[in-house]
Amino acid sequence: MKKAGCLLAGVLSLVLAVAAIWFVSGWWGSAEIEEDTNFIVPSGASLTSVAEKLAEEGVIADPQGFLLRAKILGSSDPILAGEFLLPAGASSAAILDTFQHGEVIRRFVTIPEGLPSILVHERLMAEDHLTGEIPVPVEGSVLPDTYDFERGEARSAVLARMQAAMQNYLAEAWPKRAEDIAVDSVQEAVILASIVEKETGVARERRMVAGLYSNRVKDGMLLQADPTIIYPLTKGKPLGRRIRQSEIAAINDYNTYTMVGLPKGPITNPGREAIAAVLDPAETSARYMVADGTGGHAFAETLEEHNRNVAKWFEIRRQRGEM
Repeated sequence: MKKAGCLLAGVLSLVLAVAAIWFVSGWWGSAEIEEDTNFIVPSGASLTSVAEKLAEEGVIADPQGFLLRAKILGSSDPILAGEFLLPAGASSAAILDTFQHGEVIRRFVTIPEGLPSILVHERLMAEDHLTGEIPVPVEGSVLPDTYDFERGEARSAVLARMQAAMQNYLAEAWPKRAEDIAVDSVQEAVILASIVEKETGVARERRMVAGLYSNRVKDGMLLQADPTIIYPLTKGKPLGRRIRQSEIAAINDYNTYTMVGLPKGPITNPGREAIAAVLDPAETSARYMVADGTGGHAFAETLEEHNRNVAKWFEIRRQRGEM
């Protein structure tokens, strides 16, 4: 009897050992993932619902087994919401740890300096991983930058961050403005910065262009900025052709060829550097500028000097076959 009892105890111990090995290996051994897989944990999801979702998507075979092992062998830390990358061959233990302590996959959308709001809207609407509808944002309300977002996030939330970034930057930059600048309010600063942004793509010129237009504003001169002609026609999109004489002569709230002072609103979303240039423009006597053929501009203090620069520009264009 004693031998039989010992044999039974040995068999039971062996069975328990095998069961324990099976139970533990089911936690630390490889799961069903054959290739790297993106998995989304919905906001507010419980571990039970996530286990069922893992099984539905073929990541694990047994949701109940996953839950039991998680409760006994896993951490009690809460799971995070978001999109996660589960590597091929990841164990159930690694999967749970990823949900509890891993990094959520972040996606990015870039708003270049000088991108008008109509194109900001198109860019956000084209992001397939975002959800919901948004209106075209108010011109000049978005700060150009690169923004991260999570898959499934609302477009309205991403846009709100872009607009909050602009408000925060202006709140920081406006008190640091130089004395005797040409604008009297934050809104006017954004309007003038939007013109500077559209008039030059050369970083080193921004403060000079801002100084030139500041001089014109202070003198009560026509700003004569070509982008202000185009904006009412396209809302900031490329015109795709040369400006017509009738458009130069058009009278509206934006065309600075037929009105003195600033347009009624921004003509694009200016970046930090363009705004900073308006808040601290270069000290210059220049009132005129024209393209110089290198991507930049030739600046002049007098109309006579400007006309000579224009003649040089026309000659460059003729040599290029553009005239």
